[in-house]
Amino acid sequence: MAAVQEWVQVEEARRMILEEFRPLPPESVALSKALGRVLAEAIRAEHDLPPFPNSAMDGYAVRAADTRGARRDSPIRLQVLGEAAAGHPFPGAIEPGTAVRIATGAPLPPGADAVVPVEDTDDPGGPGRPLPPVIAVFRSVQAGEFVRPAGEDVTRGTIALERGTVLTPGALALLAALGCFEIPVHRRPRVALLAIGDELVEPGRPLPPGCIYETNRIALAAQAIEGGAEPIVLGIARDDPGDLQRLLDEAVEHHPDLIVSSAGASVGVYDWVKEVVGRYGEIRLWKVRIRPGKPFAFGHYRGVPFFGLPGNPVSAMITFDQFVRPVLRRMGGYPRWERPRIPVRLAEPVSSDGRETYFRARIVYEDGQFRARLSGLQGSHILSAMAQANGLVILPEGIRALPAGATIMAEVWVDLQDLIGAPETLPSTSMERAS
Repeated sequence: MAAVQEWVQVEEARRMILEEFRPLPPESVALSKALGRVLAEAIRAEHDLPPFPNSAMDGYAVRAADTRGARRDSPIRLQVLGEAAAGHPFPGAIEPGTAVRIATGAPLPPGADAVVPVEDTDDPGGPGRPLPPVIAVFRSVQAGEFVRPAGEDVTRGTIALERGTVLTPGALALLAALGCFEIPVHRRPRVALLAIGDELVEPGRPLPPGCIYETNRIALAAQAIEGGAEPIVLGIARDDPGDLQRLLDEAVEHHPDLIVSSAGASVGVYDWVKEVVGRYGEIRLWKVRIRPGKPFAFGHYRGVPFFGLPGNPVSAMITFDQFVRPVLRRMGGYPRWERPRIPVRLAEPVSSDGRETYFRARIVYEDGQFRARLSGLQGSHILSAMAQANGLVILPEGIRALPAGATIMAEVWVDLQDLIGAPETLPSTSMERAS
C-alpha cells in the first residue's frame, strides 16, 4: 500500500489525483441527448453537404450565358418550363433560352448554372402566384451566382467534427444535416454523493435544536452536473463508523465512478472517514495546503475512487471545484479541465496564512480592465458570499498579503464576454479571515 501523502500543495495534489484518471469509454447516444457531451470518435461525412446544388434565392434557374447583357431597360425574355420547390425537383432539364422558377433550397435543374433573384425579373412575387409562360430578366448573372454548390459546407469523406469536440447546438445541427442519428460520446461519470453528521437535517423537515439543514449534497450535485457528470444523491450518515460504512457500501452498490463524501475528514473525535475508508481501501492523500478546504482526503473505497471533502459548505464546494471537477472533465473526455484564469486588479486588500487561498469574489470589467472585490465575508460557512461570487481570486502559496490595486490571478466562473459586456458597480464588503 502506498504511503499517505500529507499536507500537499494544491498543484501537486491535483497532479497526483489526475494521473489516475482517463476518459471513460464511449457510448452511443441520440443527437437529442448529446448537448454538451464530448465526441469519442471523429465523425466523417458520408455525403456532401449540401448533397446537391441548390438555389440560394427565390427566383429563376437559368443558363448564365442566356442572361448576358440583360438590363432593366433592355430585358431578356426566357421561356418558363416549370418550377422546382424544396423537396420537389424539376423533372426535366434547362435548355438554351429557358428558365425554371425555383424556390430557396430547391435542387438546381440539370443544365442550369445560375439563379436570377425574383426581384430582378418581372415576376411580382408572393405566394400562390401562377407560373408565367415567359419571364423578363433585368440583370445578367455569372455562372454559380446565387447557387449553393454540392459539398460547399462539408465534402463527402472528410472529417466533419474531430474527436474531443464538445457538442454545441451548432455541432448537433451539423451532425443532423449529415444524417447522423446516434453518435459515439464519452460516457458521463457517475458520482455518488453522501453527507456525514448527526446535526444534519434534510431540507423541508422540521429543524430540531442544535441542528442545521444539509446543503452540501445539493451544492455538490449541481457542481457535478455542471462538470458533466451524473450525480447519485444518497443519504446522511451519522457520526458513527458503522453507519458511515453502511452508506459507503450502499454507494458502491450503485457502481459509481467516484464516491464523494462531505464532513468527517478532519481529525476530530467524530471524524471517521480516514479509519473507515482505510479499513476497506486506502487513503492516498490526507490534507492539502488550500484555504478553505484543508481537511481533504483522496483514496479508494472497495476499489472505487473516493474523495472526502470538508463539511463546511464553502470548503466542500471549493475543494470539489479544484480537485473533483478536473477529474470529471477528464473522465468525460473534455479537451480541457481548467477554468479560464485572468489577471484582475484588487479593489481591496487580501491576506491569508501562506496556504494557497481562494477568495470568493465579484469580477467586473471597468475602464478597460478586470477588477475584483470580495463578494462577502470569507468564512468557510458563509454561503451568501458564494452565492454572490462569479469567480475566485487566488492568493498563491507563500504569499500572505496583497494590497488594494495589486494584480492577481482569478478563476472565472462565467463567460468573459458577459463580464466585458455588462459592467456593474462593485459591492462594498469587509473581509473576514478565510478559514
